[in-house]
Amino acid sequence: MENAAWAAERARRKTPHRVKVRKTALDLALIWAVLGIFAIMATAVVYLASSVLMPITLAIVVGLILGVAADRLGKLGIPPMATAVILTSLFAFLLFFIINTLATPMAELAAEAPAMLERTIERMLPYLERVKWLNVTAATFRSGPLTPEALIENMGAVLSTLATRVTPALVQALIFFGALVFFLGSRLALRRALIIAFNDRARRLSAIRILNSIEQALGFYFATATLLYAAAGVVMTVIAWAGGLPMPGLWGLFAFLSSFVPYLGIALMTLSLAISGLLTHDGLLVALAPALAFFTVHAVMENLVTPAVMGRRLEINPFMVFVAIIFWTWMWGAVGAVLAVPLSLIAMTIANEMLPQSRIQPKLPG
Repeated sequence: MENAAWAAERARRKTPHRVKVRKTALDLALIWAVLGIFAIMATAVVYLASSVLMPITLAIVVGLILGVAADRLGKLGIPPMATAVILTSLFAFLLFFIINTLATPMAELAAEAPAMLERTIERMLPYLERVKWLNVTAATFRSGPLTPEALIENMGAVLSTLATRVTPALVQALIFFGALVFFLGSRLALRRALIIAFNDRARRLSAIRILNSIEQALGFYFATATLLYAAAGVVMTVIAWAGGLPMPGLWGLFAFLSSFVPYLGIALMTLSLAISGLLTHDGLLVALAPALAFFTVHAVMENLVTPAVMGRRLEINPFMVFVAIIFWTWMWGAVGAVLAVPLSLIAMTIANEMLPQSRIQPKLPG
């Protein structure tokens, strides 16, 4: 009897007593303040360490997209590091092809920039003079920083600024390709270590579902987007050819690349087409026709074709995409704008897997 009482007392002492502590408003404010400070500090770290975090993040996203190809090569018996080298080499060749294709036209465009600026001013000046509150006259462009002479004088400063950024860009490119090779080569090992890091079986299964969903979402999105944007590039080539614009194939390539940056890329592409049309044609309607045609085609594709092909599984709120693009462009520049949609997809996939899927049905009035 005494042994039983002693065992009960010992069990009672070992069993923790759960006391429900009611949090006050000050406690909740303290919690939110700590979370806010953590968010601010994390944002500062991401911004200050952009030279290292940006290429590594880009390598991880590209590695996740190439994960399906890596798995298929692995099934053929190719070692993981050999698969990583093959896929990284193919990706580097694709980048080199795009850069080499754009190099000559961009050099010609830079050489003709002052003359193009003068022609643009001559074409746009009559329309700008009609808007009285702008106070724009021909003298506005003959003095100040917008004159072709001033732009030519400042070209040296611009070139020196670009030259100072070449070395960091090369270092970041080396970091990117190195991280991509090692990530693809050790992707399965990293995946296995991440899953084993969880203690119980339920969390491990959840981690497996999240990793599989991320790879499937990114792979499906970029495979489908590449096909759709390639079709948009072909349509743009036809529009540029029919509209009498120079180098229609280059316009098609620009349309394909700019489509991967929602909103900002399309806006830049439409503005460039409008300026090129004004430089090529005298009539306003004929000059703006290619820009209007491209904008219409892309609007139909983004609002009708893309949702129909991708379905609601990868549907992201347009406002959230816009905010993500602004935020990551501010953080990491052009690379951040490209990474905005993939990072939003990853965050949306994790949220869908972790948050409960059941929805509380509201009571309707009787």
